[in-house]
Amino acid sequence: MTVLMSALSWVAYQERLQDDSLVLLLPCGALEQHGPHLPLGTDALLSAAIAQSVATNLNGLVAPTLSYGYKSQPKSGGGQHFPGTTSLDGQSLSQITRDVIREFARHGVKNLVVVDGHYENQWFLTEGIDLAMRELGTAHPLSIMRLEYWDFCTEETLSHVFPDGFPGFALEHAAVIETSLMLHFCPDLVALDRLPTIAPANFPPYDMYPTRTEWVPQSGVLSSAKGASAEKGRLMAEQLTESITKAIRHEFSSVQ
Repeated sequence: MTVLMSALSWVAYQERLQDDSLVLLLPCGALEQHGPHLPLGTDALLSAAIAQSVATNLNGLVAPTLSYGYKSQPKSGGGQHFPGTTSLDGQSLSQITRDVIREFARHGVKNLVVVDGHYENQWFLTEGIDLAMRELGTAHPLSIMRLEYWDFCTEETLSHVFPDGFPGFALEHAAVIETSLMLHFCPDLVALDRLPTIAPANFPPYDMYPTRTEWVPQSGVLSSAKGASAEKGRLMAEQLTESITKAIRHEFSSVQ
């Protein structure tokens, strides 16, 4: 049985909605440079893959991915100056999120999980959720969970992925975590022969406008992905799926 909402007819979708315990997951990503070794759609691909793994555990459904995200920032995504990075204004992302949630509510969805795979999205997704919930009113049965998948990485998992010590998420753009997960989920899209070997970016504790593009490594990678592997990706994918599934079951009492 498919977990993809887009693969169902409207009749089959309506039948699935008769189950009050159904969880619908909405992956959110970006079209953003991820160095010379990863595809532009990495954030969308990973959020969708993780959402599908969780949906399989829960007999849930996965909505089509929101594949455009908020503007890439130099200290978290390299910035807007890279060809291919294609971003939305914050208001646009919030309004799209609101509109999609409002439609899911109209369909009869009661349990919605927004799975974010792009760091810069989170507050604009939150705004869209807030606008939708305000419009629906407190009497509506829809409940929404929003999460960033990387927050579910446990210390134990990170110790295996980073045996020399985890340096933190700040510079993990296109580095070990994303590269390993892509090697697990989408190995054909990873070009390991183009993996840059660089020192971690050294950003000041402030931002400048216009953007100082010279702060960002030319490759777009903020720290080296050396040490990434499909095995590390598998380990993270399994642990993330288990932890996110557990959180959903905890927060949505009807979900088993």
